[in-house]
Amino acid sequence: MKVKEFNYELPKELIAQHPYEKRDEARLMVLDRSLETIEHKTFKDIIHYFNPGDCLVINNTKVIPARLYGKKDTGANVEVLLLKRMENDIWETMVYPGNKLKPGATIYFGNGLLKGEILEVLEGGNRKIQFTYTGIFNEILDKIGLMPLPPYITEELKDKEAYQTVYAKYSGSAAAPTAGLHFTEALLQKIRENGIAIANVTLHVGIGTFRPVKVENIEEHHMHSEHFSIKQKDVKIINQTKEQGNKVIAVGTTSCRVLETIANENGSVHETEGDTNIFIYPGYHFKCVDQLITNFHLPESTLLMLVSAFANKEYILSAYKEAIKRQYKFFSFGDAMLIR
Repeated sequence: MKVKEFNYELPKELIAQHPYEKRDEARLMVLDRSLETIEHKTFKDIIHYFNPGDCLVINNTKVIPARLYGKKDTGANVEVLLLKRMENDIWETMVYPGNKLKPGATIYFGNGLLKGEILEVLEGGNRKIQFTYTGIFNEILDKIGLMPLPPYITEELKDKEAYQTVYAKYSGSAAAPTAGLHFTEALLQKIRENGIAIANVTLHVGIGTFRPVKVENIEEHHMHSEHFSIKQKDVKIINQTKEQGNKVIAVGTTSCRVLETIANENGSVHETEGDTNIFIYPGYHFKCVDQLITNFHLPESTLLMLVSAFANKEYILSAYKEAIKRQYKFFSFGDAMLIR
């Protein structure tokens, strides 16, 4: 299957630059896979598509201010993006410009509040960096780090919290699980009151989410690895939902990837922690996820491939065409889609 089969033309003005003032007033496109219909709603209407006994699975990762600006010994400026904690204070990072940063080089951030030593050059040019500091790492990041907005968002974010879900809990992501940005505390409360369970997974989103697929045949693409975990209390909720014949609704491709990584053929999941590099594209058989809430994704991206695996590819691309025609907003701060 060719990458170009997942291409589409998107006018630049449809790339959302700002979050919605009221999260749940984004637009919602509802797709019914069996009927191949398209409905146009507002996000808060999503509650009418859930039934008592269903389960919403959310990713409670928290985005860290992972973009750091520092200086080398020579005084030259360096930009570092934290991608993934490898162990304690050792991180995989993306460095720019990185050509001259060899193992042993030191970078200083925030007038010395944080110091980073290059340990190793990794595959693809990323760097393994050991950080040293006095105090608490996350507090230092809050002082000197910036939110790592995707490259297609060119305008400054005024409120850091706008790029966090209302249920963000465990720090570690270099990007937000953006389908979850549409939920408010009030909407989640209504969902609970309607008898819909809410279960958590944690998957720390890496910047690999935005990396283009560089091979011609998608089967040859290797996914980046991301760290995830799920607790026993959440496992119990999901398994009970499946056993009772109700629907498991994944909020976002990140929740979906965790569930499909750990599910057995019956759709049951188990308590675990690890890394996943699962690549879901058309032809994949879903074991656990029955419905998917997602945003509109970049052309030729692995996220669009996942969505095209969940529903018929031609149907998804026709829905995207319809979204463009109706001026939906795309990508991280854009509108949403519910695929049933």
